Amino acid sequence: LTAAPAPQGAAALDLKLSGLKGGHSGSDIFLQRGNAIQLMARALHAVSRDHAIRLASFAGGTAHNAIPRESFATAVVAAADRDAVAAALEAQVTAIARELKTVEPDVAISISAGEAPAECWDDASSQAIMRLLAALPHGIETMSYDIPGLVETSTNLATAQVADGKLDICMSTRSSVASALEALRGKIRATAELAGAAADEHDGYPGWEPDMKSELLRVVKALHERELGVDPKVEAVHAGLECGLIGEMIPGMDMISFGPQIEFPHSPDERVKIDSVGRFWKLLTATLGELAS
Repeated sequence: LTAAPAPQGAAALDLKLSGLKGGHSGSDIFLQRGNAIQLMARALHAVSRDHAIRLASFAGGTAHNAIPRESFATAVVAAADRDAVAAALEAQVTAIARELKTVEPDVAISISAGEAPAECWDDASSQAIMRLLAALPHGIETMSYDIPGLVETSTNLATAQVADGKLDICMSTRSSVASALEALRGKIRATAELAGAAADEHDGYPGWEPDMKSELLRVVKALHERELGVDPKVEAVHAGLECGLIGEMIPGMDMISFGPQIEFPHSPDERVKIDSVGRFWKLLTATLGELAS
């Protein structure tokens, strides 16, 4: 990012987009909740087409596996244009709120007059930030062709933070199909390069394909019915699991994953269903006893 002196007589607007629910970037991605980083960039980019906006700050998100709930920015505008820009941003967020009213009833933007900074990012850097964050994909890319209702490939625009004169953006991308994962990573990299940004890729969770003929699965299904009195619901999930990491190191290991009922992980609404913990413990100890015998 290239810093430059703020325009003479400029005014600053401190922006906060909040009220979003967030959630787990894998298991909750199908809910199609709002992404605070993307929505802030969308509003700013739309308004910048009619008003000169330079940015002095931008931040959002907390973790790679959490859908961002809040984002913050400081917009530097001509003093005479401050009220018009504020009104235009509010109109953008009002339109977003209408779109998302079913899943995000509390989304809102807070706009306050801030102290104009001595410097901000130049026009080219400001436009690059808004365009890149508005263009990067977020959410479901494809649903599974084989398992109805299962997300196959998705990505989370997770964090955006400024450090050492650079904007660092973290994307967390998931897929149960290796080639689809690489294709989506390629799309993200191409989008970044079009904006003049570099893209670094890191290893993620290995895929773990279901084995419906697993002997361990057969044992636990029978124990679930015997100990808990009902047939278990067996399904695949769109989330990273330790089994994938273990399976990559020990190919062919027979594995399943089960646990108590947890909802909305990686958000302030995270909770566990208390009576499911007892059922889980009963099934776990019965499984260990069966395997030991």
